[in-house]
Amino acid sequence: MFWALDAGRVDTRGLEFEQVVSDIQTLNEWALEGRLEVTAISAGAYPHVADRYALLPHGASMGDGYGPVVVARDEVDLREVEIVIPGRLTTAYLVLRLALGEPRVRELPFDRILDEVCSGRAEAGLLIHEGQLTYADAGLRKLLDLGTWWRDETGLPLPLGVNVARRDLDRFDDVSAVLGEAIRVGLENRDEALEYAEGFGRGIDRATADRFVAMYVNELTTDYGERGRRAVDELFRRAAAYA
Repeated sequence: MFWALDAGRVDTRGLEFEQVVSDIQTLNEWALEGRLEVTAISAGAYPHVADRYALLPHGASMGDGYGPVVVARDEVDLREVEIVIPGRLTTAYLVLRLALGEPRVRELPFDRILDEVCSGRAEAGLLIHEGQLTYADAGLRKLLDLGTWWRDETGLPLPLGVNVARRDLDRFDDVSAVLGEAIRVGLENRDEALEYAEGFGRGIDRATADRFVAMYVNELTTDYGERGRRAVDELFRRAAAYA
């Protein structure tokens, strides 16, 4: 989503953008502080920062019938074992609670969860990012797909990540327009954008990266559309009722 800005392929309307790369849980925590003017966060974290940030109409990552997965080495009762999660502010953890109630959990950086389960230090793990595609290669089995659970419950895609901008931001509309154009140009020049994105990857092969991007950067990313908006409303409604 950022390639076109870094490559100078969009008119920035005189604005300057500095890219800050970090994991989603850290970005969620920074959003609680209002540290960044524009940031990606978990959809599940947005209600905690809605007073400070506004949702942008683009940049969302939605799983349409798929999403974060809970994996284990063996068949286990997920309501009885400890599940390693990538952060309590992530959408994945929110939906895990919606599906299972209050499972026993332990937080760990998302890129360490797969190894934690493989090694036996954890009985089950909640995987986000490319771990959703690579767990079987590590000899693990999928016990729950939260995107599938959500679709069966609601008939809607599962909003996972969203882009937000601080409400006090000068030229808010210009910022939104530039970011929206960057996403569009990235999708229109997919090979170049993907090659750029691989520079921030974690050693996954090109085919896996291509498949993962196709799952979460698509027409719902350019604009929520009616289904996407209903999905976000439903996620927030259920989260509020659950809380």
